[in-house]
Amino acid sequence: MGLFRKPSFLLSNTVFFITVYGFLVTVISAADYTTLVFKGCADQKFQDPSGIYAQNLKNLSDSLVSQSSQKIYFTATSGDGQNAIMGLYQCRGDLSNDLCHACVTKVPGLIDKLCGKVVAARVQLSGCYLKYEVAGFKQVSETELLYKVCGSTKASGTEFEGRRDAAFETMVDGVRNGSKGLFYTGENQSVFVLGQCEGDLSSGDCGDCVNTAVQSVKSECGDSISGQLYLNKCYLSYSYYPNGVPSISSTSGKLKKTKHQSL
Repeated sequence: MGLFRKPSFLLSNTVFFITVYGFLVTVISAADYTTLVFKGCADQKFQDPSGIYAQNLKNLSDSLVSQSSQKIYFTATSGDGQNAIMGLYQCRGDLSNDLCHACVTKVPGLIDKLCGKVVAARVQLSGCYLKYEVAGFKQVSETELLYKVCGSTKASGTEFEGRRDAAFETMVDGVRNGSKGLFYTGENQSVFVLGQCEGDLSSGDCGDCVNTAVQSVKSECGDSISGQLYLNKCYLSYSYYPNGVPSISSTSGKLKKTKHQSL
């Protein structure tokens, strides 16, 4: 499902855009899973005198929110023909069903507040995202760049690049071969990495997508010790902690400093 597309039922000279706005967020506290990362809103509003699109969008949102208490990824369609609206949500692979549901539940209201009644939208929170679009859009590349943010702190010394690249390599292998499907999170030599693909990708295509994200974030962020990069079908984040990766208290969800062994 692509967001940067032109609806087939619009006139050929109509220009359709998604405007993406990014918000810097920090990684990685359980309490932050509903932090807004970015929004993507179509410029085109619904032409909806009968209210059919609004009803289909409500039905779609209700279906997605309902399913989020049972699984971390789900797709659905509401309506028929050119009135149909397709949508999906996905939660981080390490969220419980309860946290996934709590995260997804917040998104429809945010879409309405941040985007209004538009023909396509995506809102990305730290722990989940939800997106929808009307029928008839032309697909875009799985590796279309949607959003990136690079930390302002730069690495000092010569160890960072090698450690970061080793962690990226482990992450790419992890999404291809890991036991958690298309999701990987872990630490390698004080670099925390997270990667995930949209649930309809094969493991091989997921690995290719995340590898593309790796090459892009290395180019875009350089020697920044943290960064996030979102492509259409996958995303990654990384943070380098020279003094050891913080752990998360399971009771408070707050970060605490501890020393970790390298993977």
